[in-house]
Amino acid sequence: MTQKLLVVENAPLMQEAITDYFTSKSWQVQAAANGEEALELLARNSFHLALLDVMMPKMNGFTLCGKIRETSDIPIIFITARVLEEDELNGYALGADDYVTKPFSLPVLYAKAMALLKRASSTGIDQRLRAGSLEIDLNAHQIWNQGAPVHLPPKEYEMLLFFLENPGRIFSREQLLIRFWSYEFDGSERVVDNRIKKLRKAIGACGCVIQTVRKCGYRMEVKP
Repeated sequence: MTQKLLVVENAPLMQEAITDYFTSKSWQVQAAANGEEALELLARNSFHLALLDVMMPKMNGFTLCGKIRETSDIPIIFITARVLEEDELNGYALGADDYVTKPFSLPVLYAKAMALLKRASSTGIDQRLRAGSLEIDLNAHQIWNQGAPVHLPPKEYEMLLFFLENPGRIFSREQLLIRFWSYEFDGSERVVDNRIKKLRKAIGACGCVIQTVRKCGYRMEVKP
């Protein structure tokens, strides 16, 4: 099967270099110079992977990533010239899968792309996530705590998976708000607190604790 790549990069030489390299590996590549062009391509085509520049005119990569995640789970790699931990955390909170920092090696970028595709292709296999006394069937979206079923609304389910996939990492209310409600949400950050309160109550005592980190946000601690 031919892999299809979306490259969103406003630097013409970089866009051309990535396009040529992946085309030489028998990929079908379509390119956009900004987020608006990318959304038009996404509306008309399906892709297996997206490479997004962070700093772009009209719509930056973070905003574009949030919009893509509203409708698609395709792997996303950010391409950035800025090496800031806050940017990386924001990217991961929005649903990015990986980062490469300019300047970078095209073979390394390609290797990251192939690793993400391999991971994505395994989603059809029976997958179970276990943490503390929780067991989650990722295919069926079912949860058990010590064998008893746990019923969660879709948003709380997504938040639980996100925390379990990033144990020990602190995420601010703003990062969680962007990740789960997008940049366009104009409500209060308290919605995050309310959802986490409900999530804590639903999972109960299970060895997985969503801790409040004062003045910072939240993190998941999984007890052995």
